[in-house]
Amino acid sequence: FGLGNYRDVLFDGATWHNVYVSAVYTIGSIAPAFVIGLGTALLLNRVFPLRRWLRSLMLLPWAVPGVMVSIMFLWMFDASFGVVNYALRTLGLVTTDIAWYTTESTALFAVIVPTIWKSYPFFTLTLLAAMQSIPVNLYEAAKVDGAGAWARFWQITWPGIRGPATLALVLNGLWAFREFDIIYATTAGGPAQATETLGLRAYNEAFSFFYMGRASVVGVLMLAIAVLFVFVARKQLRKEFF
Repeated sequence: FGLGNYRDVLFDGATWHNVYVSAVYTIGSIAPAFVIGLGTALLLNRVFPLRRWLRSLMLLPWAVPGVMVSIMFLWMFDASFGVVNYALRTLGLVTTDIAWYTTESTALFAVIVPTIWKSYPFFTLTLLAAMQSIPVNLYEAAKVDGAGAWARFWQITWPGIRGPATLALVLNGLWAFREFDIIYATTAGGPAQATETLGLRAYNEAFSFFYMGRASVVGVLMLAIAVLFVFVARKQLRKEFF
């Protein structure tokens, strides 16, 4: 009871395992999502036929509910009938089917992939909006001066989108850190707590074991980590926006 809940949670090795899983899940999903979002934003910033249709298709995952995303990827990663195992067998990369969601070494990867798929459209939308606000004459002047595509990106595009990119990384990092529905619908934190983030730990403590005090402590720990993350990012945010 009371402060004893803090002792029970903070001195429990499982708690720091949950912190580790949360960190791997957050970084492992946000970093690739940012790279994919940046690539798709650069593509959609160009003029080509059917660009509007492609833009709609690329932004579609963001509107799909997390539970529906989980069901889709449960079928794709299914050990017996999933398209992922079929593709890997066809390419000769594996000889036996992989039970992605029930194997400790692969379960976390299998929940990161759908999170990436759902997260990247936000980066695409944010970065594309920032790119379209950059004056076109800057690129024209750079071309006249002989700057290549790589130089134009680092000297014009990146400075123009750095602020929105930083804000998008902070927001998506916080959203991924507290992600619940995709993980719960696919693995419920298993197997053997391999995918149990702090959010899943709080839920299990509250509604599986009915330890509301411990669940509250886990919630406080999540809030403290989120505040620390924002505090670390504050310097860059102030530099870009204030």
